[in-house]
Amino acid sequence: MIDPVSGTPYPDPWVAACTSPEDRALAASGLGVLTADGTVRRRGISTGTTAAAAAKAAVLSLASPCTEVALRLPCGIKIRVPVEAADGAARCRKDPGDYPDDATANATIAARAVPGPETAIVAGEGIGRYVRDTARFRRGEPAISEAARAAILEGVGEACAELGFAGAIVTLAVPGGTAIAARTLNDRVGIEGGISLLGTTGLVEPWDDHLAESVLARVAAADRVVLTTGRIGLGHARRRYPGAEAVLVGGRIGEAIAAAPGEVTLFGLPALILNHLLPDILAGAECTTVEELAATPAFAPAVARAFGAAAARYPGLHIVLIDRSGAIIAEGP
Repeated sequence: MIDPVSGTPYPDPWVAACTSPEDRALAASGLGVLTADGTVRRRGISTGTTAAAAAKAAVLSLASPCTEVALRLPCGIKIRVPVEAADGAARCRKDPGDYPDDATANATIAARAVPGPETAIVAGEGIGRYVRDTARFRRGEPAISEAARAAILEGVGEACAELGFAGAIVTLAVPGGTAIAARTLNDRVGIEGGISLLGTTGLVEPWDDHLAESVLARVAAADRVVLTTGRIGLGHARRRYPGAEAVLVGGRIGEAIAAAPGEVTLFGLPALILNHLLPDILAGAECTTVEELAATPAFAPAVARAFGAAAARYPGLHIVLIDRSGAIIAEGP
């Protein structure tokens, strides 16, 4: 069995330990994650997927009430999402799956649609905006990631095609979004006024303690492992190191390195990796995120300090930092 979201083959003993046909089917669909003892943890949907469902439903409801929409997620799998929609207004609840610490769990994303000569997405109340320029966003822009925006536009486009509209203007809002955002890290990355619409895969991983044990079991069983901190890194790692076991460990870098018995490469985007290796990496810099630091001349010396700290703390660890395209921007120690 292969996880269709990450492309990772599940070990045969894990599959054999899963005796529930329903759970096996959930894992095979990509909407669940199989763990080492055979149990399955349910993936949730991202804020971007929730917004895409609400937006598509709002357009479709201009013709008739809508209780469910079909979406193709950024990871490629197709799902159906429950909605409430009528007369151009829709609401969709964000399903957190089995992720216990999802700050946006059960948040409602609302959408209102009107036909238009072309399609436009308007970020309304409860959706955060950047309060300063970053490497990828300008001050005042809504906090909607590229993958989330593409998913929203695809859903609206499908609905417009079904109804014969040239386009639609869809306004999105998150009731109570400002209060919800206070439980997230948005203020630390320069986003105020609401939550972000995100989702590289369209799904949310169930990073509970049980699943962490399964991840560490994979690390412990590998002769050569590549540890990644996110989906972008995982995809590039799988292509760059086809002979190694690529494992997504999120922020559990120290635990994963300690669990690895053999050769270890720490690979991915800089932020989580550098913050782990050198928690004070932003000290003295006029930046609030590693992404901002990466666009300044201070980045190279900071990386050198982080690699030096890694050499002392983790002898033999190989580190590869990449950009979002997969190009290597630093390697060492």
